Amino acid sequence: MAHAPHHCKDAQRVRCVAITVSDTRTADTDTSGARLRALLEEAGHAVVATGIVPDEPARIRARVKEHLSDPGTDAIITTGGTGLAPRDTTYEALTSLFEKRIDGFGELFRMLSFQDIGAAAMLSRAAAGVAHGKVLVLLPGSTAAVELAMTRLVLPQLGHMVALVRG
Repeated sequence: MAHAPHHCKDAQRVRCVAITVSDTRTADTDTSGARLRALLEEAGHAVVATGIVPDEPARIRARVKEHLSDPGTDAIITTGGTGLAPRDTTYEALTSLFEKRIDGFGELFRMLSFQDIGAAAMLSRAAAGVAHGKVLVLLPGSTAAVELAMTRLVLPQLGHMVALVRG
């Protein structure tokens, strides 16, 4: 079935921020962040800012809020800190910023991930929502998870999500 006519108003080039949450990764070892940026650019989107922030809730939240207040940003995508380990705090730091949750994102991500990694998929707290008029997506830190989420879920709908959020 073809897309509905309202998809013609989708944002063609989304201005994205890509943030890696990690205590151990550096610019040289951040394969997930590098893959995230490459996928966005290959899809024709602009990566307007990047960075690595330690897995400390106040710092994660401050960095994301900085980009949420920037009118030159349409979407923020984070990778890392969505698991159950004590230092995994991205979910706690950012989901309270959601004005609207995109519950289907996490549900679909875990369903797709289950096909690859089995029951361990339920341990992911991948999430998405709208915060301060911008799309905010929280991805796991593994490169495979970034690849799966971006190619199967985020990229096919990113322009449409941004168009809907803009009104």
